[in-house]
Amino acid sequence: MISIVICSANPEDLSRVEQSIENTIGVPFEVLAFDNNVLKKGICEIYNMGTRNARYDIVCFMHEDIEMITANWGQKLVAIFDSNASLGLLGVAGGGYKSVVPSSWYNADLELNGAFYCCLMQGFKYSGKEEFLDYRNPRNEKLSKVASIDGCWMCTRKSIAEQYPFDEKLLTGFHAYDIDISLAIGTSYEVAVTYEILLRHFSEGAFSRDWEEAILKVHEKWSAILPVNTDGLNEAELLRNERKAFKAFHNRQLDQGSTYGRLARIIRKSGKSRIFAGGKWYKLYVDLWRVWKKRA
Repeated sequence: MISIVICSANPEDLSRVEQSIENTIGVPFEVLAFDNNVLKKGICEIYNMGTRNARYDIVCFMHEDIEMITANWGQKLVAIFDSNASLGLLGVAGGGYKSVVPSSWYNADLELNGAFYCCLMQGFKYSGKEEFLDYRNPRNEKLSKVASIDGCWMCTRKSIAEQYPFDEKLLTGFHAYDIDISLAIGTSYEVAVTYEILLRHFSEGAFSRDWEEAILKVHEKWSAILPVNTDGLNEAELLRNERKAFKAFHNRQLDQGSTYGRLARIIRKSGKSRIFAGGKWYKLYVDLWRVWKKRA
């Protein structure tokens, strides 16, 4: 019933997650684990290999630093897809607004923001913080439609994964694939977060320079459809909020050594967005120039 695809880098983590799956899934399954210490490929290429080799209708892409908690979660997963014909991609964490300004699936710089949807036990491998239940269900639903999801655990139908493969040419590393596939599948299907399946994720995200580079590629690719506003925010107010978020983005990028020309290129791409229609995207150039002049 369910094919599980894992890009593995740690045999011990893989063994633990496989045991966790076997103990909890409750339906026929297969684990397609690819040893990337040997293959040395990007995660998009690995996931596409998994899709091609999957025997079952539902394909689940998951990290190996995970422990499944909910009993018979496979039965719940099958039922969710069977009862929601428009569902294309399912996760356990996501955001209701995917901004024009480059960001993760949730942009903390926005004053007017989509909701944060989440159901998982979150651990902290890098910061050493204490694990906690991150449960955020603003609509009190079992299934919440979102703009994009986090990549620690993502499920779809094999037919949809074949229709919208991971972009292995654009994204050759291990970042931003979750946003990219959310936006791709979201052009034809719904993307959602479930509150019926709980898992433990042992590590938090790491926002490296490689992550930023991948995010910029994804935003350039999808600039014409951004923002994705599944929470129905008042779009008349989004221009001001996006401009403020862009200022914060420009300051961070300049701190990290980005050039004026590069940021201007990002603005030019972002100008395809409906938010900046009618020449409003020039306001971003003005904002960038002011930020630049303050540093001169």
